[in-house]
Amino acid sequence: MSLVPLRAGNRRSLIERKHMGRVSDAKQRLMEAVRDLIWAGSYGSTTIDQICEKAGVKKGSFYYFFDSKADLALTAIEGEWKTRRAELDSIFSPTVPPLERIRNYCEYGYRFQAEIKAKFGVVLGCPLFSLGAEVSTQENRLQKKIQEILDYKRKYLETAIRDAQAAGLVHAPDVPAKARILFAYFQGLLTDARIQNNLEVLREAEHGTLEILGVKEVEPVPA
Repeated sequence: MSLVPLRAGNRRSLIERKHMGRVSDAKQRLMEAVRDLIWAGSYGSTTIDQICEKAGVKKGSFYYFFDSKADLALTAIEGEWKTRRAELDSIFSPTVPPLERIRNYCEYGYRFQAEIKAKFGVVLGCPLFSLGAEVSTQENRLQKKIQEILDYKRKYLETAIRDAQAAGLVHAPDVPAKARILFAYFQGLLTDARIQNNLEVLREAEHGTLEILGVKEVEPVPA
C-alpha cells in the first residue's frame, strides 16, 4: 500500500469518483467567500478557516479543490472576470457610438458600486485595484493575473477612444496614452470612493472623462 501523499489533483479525482452523480456547489461557495472576504477586508488578514466558515465548507474539503489560499483567490478572480467580461463586451459593443460606450461604462461603475454598498454597507471600490496593490510584491501569480485583466479592461477604453478620435469627437492623438490616463483616473475615483465611503465621488466620472478626452461636440444620435 502506497504511503505517498496525494496531490491536490489526485484528491479531487478521488472525490469526484466517490461523489459521481452528485453535484456539489462547495467550490463555488469557496470562490464567493474568498472574493467577499478579501474585498471587504484584505488578502493578508483572511485565513483559510475564515473562508471555510463563510462558505459553510469543512477545511478538509478546501484542499480537495485548492492547494492554497492563493490558488483559490486566483480561481475566484478568473471566474468573476468571465462574468464581468461578458458585461463589458456588451457595454463596449462596436455597434454603440463610442462616447456612449464610455458614458455607459461610467454609469455601470456607479451602479455596480451601489449594489455592493447595499450588500456590504460600505463602498468597496474595485477589488482588482485593492487586491493588486496589496499582493503585487508578495504573490506573483496573483499579480500577473490581475495585471492581465486590468490590461484587457483598458483595451475596451482604448478601442472606444480610437473610434471617437476617428469620428473627430475627442482630442486623442496618442490613443494608448489617453486610455492609460483615463484608466488611471477611474482607478483614482474608485479608490477615493472607498476611502471616503462615498458613492457620490463616482458621479464625477462622466464629466471628468469628457474633460480628459477633450470632447469637441455632442455625439450625434444614430437615426
